[in-house]
Amino acid sequence: MELAERPTRTEAVLFSDRAVKTFLEAASAEYSFITEDEPRPCFAVLLGLNAGPEAVVQEVAFGRNARLTDPSAREEFSSTIVPRFGTAYENPVRAWWLDPADLLTITRTADAAGLDVLGSIHLHPDWHRLGPECERDRPLSDSPTPMDEHMFRNSGWPVNVVCYLERRHGGLYYSLAAWDAECLRLPLRMNHS
Repeated sequence: MELAERPTRTEAVLFSDRAVKTFLEAASAEYSFITEDEPRPCFAVLLGLNAGPEAVVQEVAFGRNARLTDPSAREEFSSTIVPRFGTAYENPVRAWWLDPADLLTITRTADAAGLDVLGSIHLHPDWHRLGPECERDRPLSDSPTPMDEHMFRNSGWPVNVVCYLERRHGGLYYSLAAWDAECLRLPLRMNHS
């Protein structure tokens, strides 16, 4: 597998309508199961092309959360993440650790299709409305949390998208924001055609 040539910094993220719809369908399904006691995550890998300084997202691919099955992931959260970011991360469905076997499969499948692994997208629900009382003063948005910043920097992926999803007036509304590996905001453009 050849590594794609990448500029030193991605300058813009161009997102296909199909990739957004695929992620939103999965995120909306997870959102519908959120309870005060259980946040429901949604995470996917962004696949597409590095086109000069632009990342063109064409597809998303889903994988399993290794926190549910991998002892090393559980140990990392117990010894590093929880002490640094708080007891909320003791919950194994809070925050995502992509199963390494799934990432390998996703990478090989993308490579065979001529696509690059560009980064990730994950869900931020309006947990400050849906979660327990202690979450009321910590609203989520499409901006990265301190934990997200830690993950973005450590993954090194050039594109990290946060999808904020909330229920308002009987419907689900979303916003997207893209961030680079240094947690600097990237322009995000949606394909309309």
